Amino acid sequence: MSSQGGGDKHWLKEGLHAPAREGRDGRSLSNVSAMFGPRGSSLAVLAQPPGSFSPDLKNATVTRTGTPRSDVGHFSNNDHVIADNTTSSEQRQFDLRDKIKKETKIKLGSENLLEALISKNAKQTRDQRLKVELELSSSNRKIEELKSQLEIEIDRANRPITPSTSRLSGLFQGSPLKSPARFSESLEHRGHATDLESESPTYILAEILQALELEGMQPDYYVERANKLVELFKRYPTLKYDLAWAIFGLRVQTMLLSESREVVAAGYRVTRHAVADRRSLQIIRGLNTDGLVILSLVKDSKASIEREQALKFVRAFLDVKDGVHELSNAVVRTVVAVAEHHDDRLRNMALLTLSELLIRNPPLVVLTRGVASLADTLVEGNHHSFETLAIAFLHMLDNPQQRKHLKSGHELEAAFTPFTDPESTHGNEDKLKSSARLIAAILKTWPGIFALSSGRFSSIRSLLLSLYYPMPAAQDLILDLLFDVLHIKPPSWASSYLAGRRLTTYGRVVNLRAKSPLNGSSSDQDDQNCNFSLIDHFTTLLLAVFISCGLLKALSDLVEETSDTTLKRKATLLLGEVLRLANLSLASTMSFNLQVIPSLLVSASDEAVENYPLASGMIYQINRINRTLYRSELLSKTQSASFTRSQDQVSSSRPSDPVKPKLSTEIDDLQFRSLLLETQVLATVNYLKWRWDLISDLLEGPLLNPRRLDETIRTSKFLKRITGFYQPLKYRFSDARNTKPNQRYVRTGCVLIKTLLQNPEGIAFLMESKLVKQLAQCLAQLDTAVVKTSGVTSTTPLFSPYKLSETLTGGYFALLGALSSDPRGLLVIERCRMINMFYHIMDLRDRDDLVQMLLSNMDFSLDSHLRVMLSKGLTACPKNIRISATKLLRPYATTPLHSVHQQKYEPGRCEWAIRLLVTQLYDPEVEVCEVAVQILEEACNQRMHLEYVVRCRPALDHLGEIGAPLLLRFLSTSLGYQYLDGLDYITQEMDDWFLGRNDSYVKLIEASLCRALFAPPERPKWVGDDHLPPHDYGIVPPHFYRELTRTVEGCTLLKESGHFGEFASTIRDSWAEAEDRELMLKVKGCLWAVGNIGSMELGAPFLEESDVVTWIVKIASASDVMTMRGTAFFVLGLISRSLHGMEILAEHGWVAATDDLGCSLGHCLPRNLEVLFSMNLEPRISPMQARRKRKPEAITPISDDDPFNARILSLVTDLGNTVLTKKAAGDLYSLKTKATENFKSTLLFRKVMSILESHSFRLPVRRFVIDLFDKSVMRHIVLDDEWDD
Repeated sequence: MSSQGGGDKHWLKEGLHAPAREGRDGRSLSNVSAMFGPRGSSLAVLAQPPGSFSPDLKNATVTRTGTPRSDVGHFSNNDHVIADNTTSSEQRQFDLRDKIKKETKIKLGSENLLEALISKNAKQTRDQRLKVELELSSSNRKIEELKSQLEIEIDRANRPITPSTSRLSGLFQGSPLKSPARFSESLEHRGHATDLESESPTYILAEILQALELEGMQPDYYVERANKLVELFKRYPTLKYDLAWAIFGLRVQTMLLSESREVVAAGYRVTRHAVADRRSLQIIRGLNTDGLVILSLVKDSKASIEREQALKFVRAFLDVKDGVHELSNAVVRTVVAVAEHHDDRLRNMALLTLSELLIRNPPLVVLTRGVASLADTLVEGNHHSFETLAIAFLHMLDNPQQRKHLKSGHELEAAFTPFTDPESTHGNEDKLKSSARLIAAILKTWPGIFALSSGRFSSIRSLLLSLYYPMPAAQDLILDLLFDVLHIKPPSWASSYLAGRRLTTYGRVVNLRAKSPLNGSSSDQDDQNCNFSLIDHFTTLLLAVFISCGLLKALSDLVEETSDTTLKRKATLLLGEVLRLANLSLASTMSFNLQVIPSLLVSASDEAVENYPLASGMIYQINRINRTLYRSELLSKTQSASFTRSQDQVSSSRPSDPVKPKLSTEIDDLQFRSLLLETQVLATVNYLKWRWDLISDLLEGPLLNPRRLDETIRTSKFLKRITGFYQPLKYRFSDARNTKPNQRYVRTGCVLIKTLLQNPEGIAFLMESKLVKQLAQCLAQLDTAVVKTSGVTSTTPLFSPYKLSETLTGGYFALLGALSSDPRGLLVIERCRMINMFYHIMDLRDRDDLVQMLLSNMDFSLDSHLRVMLSKGLTACPKNIRISATKLLRPYATTPLHSVHQQKYEPGRCEWAIRLLVTQLYDPEVEVCEVAVQILEEACNQRMHLEYVVRCRPALDHLGEIGAPLLLRFLSTSLGYQYLDGLDYITQEMDDWFLGRNDSYVKLIEASLCRALFAPPERPKWVGDDHLPPHDYGIVPPHFYRELTRTVEGCTLLKESGHFGEFASTIRDSWAEAEDRELMLKVKGCLWAVGNIGSMELGAPFLEESDVVTWIVKIASASDVMTMRGTAFFVLGLISRSLHGMEILAEHGWVAATDDLGCSLGHCLPRNLEVLFSMNLEPRISPMQARRKRKPEAITPISDDDPFNARILSLVTDLGNTVLTKKAAGDLYSLKTKATENFKSTLLFRKVMSILESHSFRLPVRRFVIDLFDKSVMRHIVLDDEWDD
């Protein structure tokens, strides 16, 4: 830097101005570069990045056609080539996704409008339908184009970019950051481009700093250079570690002392990006930035940009390790003042900053009275992110060392005030809703539950007592809160029930069919121990707490007393769900007396009681709800076992329609003929007038009867007209628009094919019809060999890309898929020689859309040529096709071994799919391997599938962490243990887990639990997302020691290693640790390891020999760390999964819930809940702190030898007293008018700032005090101090 500095002076004498160059039209571009310097800069992309300052911030509407000064220079038009590719690519991807979202909304609106127009008169709405169809086709086309552009952009971003030397050599051509001499040298000596590039960052930095040295320029000039400097720091992150702060600091001070708010804001932004470590923060503070930040924060709302950047600069201290300890009390007190000012635009940001400071440095926030500000905000309930503020308090309550900084430990109980004092919030439903969300967030954490446990859960009891207050809005919110906290998802018929409809029909229950199959396979898994839900265990504890606080009585009384019908029904529904949940989750000793609901039963059994009709009606309602829920569960289990893949493939991209009762196959002739006439098929050839719902019912009902089908074929044109509608060359079905309402034609076509395949008469009719023949002819147009020999050509092929996207032509593949699902349909395909055409389609390199549509619609459950075709798509097609084809294997590889209609296991039923998935593990693309591992891991939930995967002997070393979960599954069988032992995997993995992976497991499981409890809103599903299940948040992840304990060989190895003994001794020796975070993390890791081992039946001897359960119970009941108690609680639930572990826990006073067969559910609770919640939340005070509290240290008053200055300091102190504020302010104003020179004293200003640092003042008061002094005072303080590098 020093060597360059001398050269800079020489170049400054020679002139830094770049020569004006001419544009394409011959005009000089020097003025243009002056106007748009940042856009042409080699340090910025074409458009200014988000967060940068525009050079026209001050005068946005005034265009500058020229300036009386010469600009430092301009950049060449080709400088954007070396811009930050990552940032620009991410921006382009964001823009493309945003456009896709907009076009998708337009598409959905057009589909809904078209569906409404179709239901009206066809002639009247013809023109409107044409316009809507054109708009819909345009949207589809735009969406496809945008998606292809997005894929190209993603591939481009993932592709490494290595710019050529010639491109980099022109990096600084025409750049204003080079002197003309250096510019001419670069043109003459291009061979030295590498040297120029290596020195360019520091050289550019020197040039920008030298440009900032000029005084008297317009604010735009400094803002431009500051933006370039920020971009330089972003592009070269290591540059800020080598800054010469003697020069850089002076430039920063000059900008922060500017009269322009935009320049000051730019100065804060530059300083923020120059922060590297704690040492740099100390240097920055040495520049007197604390006072400058305070001056900026106390300004009025007109300086919003400056204040925002000043607060962002303060937040930059939080991003540096230990940087929070460099924040001064004065700055934090100013932030507190901003947070307490309700009308301030930066209040939310200040509150979030204080909440982060409370977590990072609690003493600092306590000293500056920031805790009181945060607590008051929680009570108000007006903050948009109050959950974040609550998390800060919950974090403080967790540890006793942090808990001592809180005043009482009961700050969170203020969240219940709006419900317990309804008069204060009458008519303010927003505040009630905010409080309800806050209470839900508190109850979903361990510190929150323990914080509310004082006084035998007095806060929760008061919340339930609020149900008795006749305020429907509050009562309704409390019921919604209970649904949320207890994780009760209202059934699909809940809205109908709340609207007053009866539950006597089965139709609404049948509607659950579409929702259950995707998750239904979990009930058929062989290994139930791998699906232990922490959420269910946590909910069981909350349920027990609420029941002990009188939940059932409060709900039953609400039903009896309220006059609101909807509220009554919602309370009844919640009561039924609570009783059902208690029966399933709580131990029989705790729930046996709940089901009778004594208060209701007494009233319902005595007719003389006044409430007899109401009580008996309520019991009847609860009984109906329970029966309906039982039918829902039974139907869900039945249909999840019998759900077919063909339904999922055809309707994966559309919402499921309500299932209607089908027509019987045995109906009389008169009714059958009447139904045929009602379809309008025999009356007109206009398919828009046909009743397609009735056609579908006839095909699925009466026409399945062979006699009816044969009679219909011979005596009527019903089936001929329907099959004629689907003939490709009639261009009726094939030219219909690809819209949401028109998908019914595709569904009915699939039903038609399946119905015809059920009987020989139907198969003969299908072979004689022109539907299959014409479809084969159209497919032949895709085969070049057939076209050459037969001459079958068409100017507009049926399966062109346009028709596949805009019309229902793609529905023909769904019809072919219906054919492929039946052996007789496969014969039809083979007779028409369509198999060869399928193979030729797979060879098309420019028709990925056609290949993907073919594969996604075929049914591969039968052993045929289609599986060979699928194998070809898995290995020989592009990456996107291989990923899609791999996902198609999921339903075949994870099929349950035994279903409702299959009592015997068929060998080879799933093995073919597993073999193909194992082959995909060696794909060169990691994305394909990752999808294959996920599907194989799901398939391994069944033991026979797991053993077959092991017999395939897959090699997973090349996948690293991606293949680790699958290898863990191999340990659960003896065959897999032997296979992994031969690879020397087990001993290495055991050492890995023992030395560090246990700690990582703690972070993983706590993050999973947090994600499950605080689930984000569901995003809209894409078509491809249906093939793979979402992450099982809240489920215990696979653990090495649990999988190891599943086999006898694994238990032997575990015993020989002595790891379990080490875990037990760590728990025994460090169970009460509350200060060392690393040691607490290690204890938690040992707890999870012991719990996973104890959850297996073979792990019982380890528990008995070590007596570790006693210490885990002690942690759950006596630890001072709340999250440590929660971890022990979950671990005890894991141990209760085994029969022996349940017996050991029973000896310690813990009982576990069991199912009807006596198997444990893992929901373990102490017989007395007070044992678990016996914790003193009062802050622990040491004897020295107690003496200090009895004798508080008085703040030494700040005075001055000059009586006039002493009077000023005394009046400033009085401003903190609300009683004396007005008088003190008037006296100070009068003193300023009398002695102006005193308010120019830097010494007096420093003393006043010390008073502001040690006392609490409101933001307007701080602004008033600082505005009393002359503006030059701060400049003297900042610039007159001596600075040592």
